[in-house]
Amino acid sequence: MLQDKKQLQKYVISAGHCRTLGSSIENDGVNFAVWCPAASAIELLLFKSLEDDNPDVITLESQIFKSVYYWHVHVKGIGAGQIYAFRVKEAIRAYKSAQTHVEVGKVLLDPYARRVLFPKDYQRFQRADEKTNLRCCAKSVVIDMHDYDWGLDPAPRHPLNKTVIYEMHVKGFTAHPSSQVAEDLRGTYKGLIEKIPYLVELGVTAVELLPVFQFDEQDALPGKKNYWGYSPMAFFAPHESYSSDKSIMGPINEFRDLVKALHKNGLEVILDVVYNHTSEGDQNGPTYCFKGYDKQNYYIIDKNGNYGNYSGCGNTFNGTKSVVRNLILDSLIFWVEEMHVDGFRFDLASILARDDTGMPIANSPTLLDIDTNFRLADTKIIAEPWDAGGLYQLGYIAGSKWREWNGQFRDDVRSFMRGDTGTIKRFVERILGSPDIYNEREVDPQKSINFITCHDGFTLWDLVCYAYKHNDANGENNRDGSDSNWSANYGIEGETDDESLNKLRLRQAKNMLALTVLSMGTPMILMGDEILRTQKGNNNAYCQDNELSWMNWELNDRQKEMLSFTKAIIKRRTFRSRTDNRNQRTRMLDSVLRSTKLQWHGVLPFQPDWSDNSHSIGVMVYWGTYSIYAYIFVNAFWQDLDIELPPPPKGIRKCWYPLVDTSKEPPHDAIVSSFNYKRYMAGDKVKVQARSIIMMVSSA
Repeated sequence: MLQDKKQLQKYVISAGHCRTLGSSIENDGVNFAVWCPAASAIELLLFKSLEDDNPDVITLESQIFKSVYYWHVHVKGIGAGQIYAFRVKEAIRAYKSAQTHVEVGKVLLDPYARRVLFPKDYQRFQRADEKTNLRCCAKSVVIDMHDYDWGLDPAPRHPLNKTVIYEMHVKGFTAHPSSQVAEDLRGTYKGLIEKIPYLVELGVTAVELLPVFQFDEQDALPGKKNYWGYSPMAFFAPHESYSSDKSIMGPINEFRDLVKALHKNGLEVILDVVYNHTSEGDQNGPTYCFKGYDKQNYYIIDKNGNYGNYSGCGNTFNGTKSVVRNLILDSLIFWVEEMHVDGFRFDLASILARDDTGMPIANSPTLLDIDTNFRLADTKIIAEPWDAGGLYQLGYIAGSKWREWNGQFRDDVRSFMRGDTGTIKRFVERILGSPDIYNEREVDPQKSINFITCHDGFTLWDLVCYAYKHNDANGENNRDGSDSNWSANYGIEGETDDESLNKLRLRQAKNMLALTVLSMGTPMILMGDEILRTQKGNNNAYCQDNELSWMNWELNDRQKEMLSFTKAIIKRRTFRSRTDNRNQRTRMLDSVLRSTKLQWHGVLPFQPDWSDNSHSIGVMVYWGTYSIYAYIFVNAFWQDLDIELPPPPKGIRKCWYPLVDTSKEPPHDAIVSSFNYKRYMAGDKVKVQARSIIMMVSSA
């Protein structure tokens, strides 16, 4: 069982088991288990410190330590805080293409590690000198996950029709000095806790955090730093750099503190998760985990040894393989049950619908496993329904529970509001929840996650200030980032002191924010759009860990106006019935839309213009049960329009109350109490300014 007497004297080991993978504290010691079917011998390295270059080595080669595909051992007398790693010592000679499955001699992280430690001189690629490499490589550590008091921690569990998602970056939210967060807390989970009152006042109900799994910040061009975090190293470990507490349990417990604080304030936590690739890259990338254990099962690799790159990041996780499917489910369940998160947004989810040759498959078993897993039943699951290899599955992600980022909403609303011809019909489909995409499957209106902007692309303010991307700072000669932005500068590229142009840009920003929040579906807004955050035209700021990406909390008057409008329009998403005898029932606008008939109007009532040259549309929606009626007119034309108001339905007050007018200044752009304002009658003429939206209501 043991390799030498020195091991026997220092450690008492037994066979252990593979019922749980990773490291588990049990029976006065720790059980270790890892998948590595092509190895004939594997080493467990036990480090005395993070920089230890002479670890104790327990060599496992007897079949007592192997159960078919898994190696396992129980080591008595060690516990929480033990630093460790694995290393494949030998491959099975008779194993078909064994050398293409494993990499002998590499120090490897535990794929199920709850915490990853980095020595001060960590480098992405391992060193040739063994002692230097042992001292400088990333390592795993044994964790006791049960030593934390959650208290009651009730999950908010907002239904999707009452959800407003705020996509945000943990570090970027508070890293800027203007955040007024203490310097040692800026950019951390704890720093974010201090800003929860801002999120509550804004009115959002969920935060969607860009990746918080431990990622490799060195996975970028020389001189750059991976900022977004789409470069995962470990699927169970929180990112260390986002913690103000660097102790072994610090990042884990500080993240839990964040979740608990958000829940206490009624906010759900959705994680942006990356199960489509890892930071190990292609055949030229480093090896510090999955490549070393079984590259042919963890990754899509062709017969010539080339890595399939459907992620655009060098490799593709092989989601159809059982070992990967199990890892993904185990990871999701861990974050739900141990870290109490409320949902997930899957980056490039369509990759999980490719087989081990890279070909798309119908009814992906991996996606269906996630969709139907009973331990994930109460979580929100959102797909980015495409990948970098051209697979586009909007409306066709396998499983009924999945919600989808609606990229068509983004593109078609941008195009219509920019003034493109031939876009009126697609625009109407988008604001109605994209029935042309989803009705065939008879899904609820919240299938669509509506967004105009996200981390990937222009910010909302840049969308109306730049006609072209400006990514030179990324070091790729502006070749990176999308060229299809459906943006406009309205006369001048970039920032300007032209006040009339800035007013137009602000109005367009309000228009698209209002359409995102008020359209049928579940809205998502990008961090900082509510204050017109700019990245100076950079639409791919993945490596810009600096003030270009961070939230600047010092606001000018224009930004304050946008913030005020955003708060008001989110509140406008909920209507209260004045006739409800309980006087407490509320409903969301998309519920109103989906449960009633629609009336379409043009500049004259009941005369909509559906031609390719149309740049405006009016719609009246009404909900008889609660007697709420709304009239919305969208003018994407570059000239003012005089419209005639339609009559409210029979039996309803014959007047309209103003609610929203994006052409006006606060407080008239989003009115808190419309019944104190001028009333409009059917047949009245109203001027709708160029590129603006109005909304009026009438009730019994």
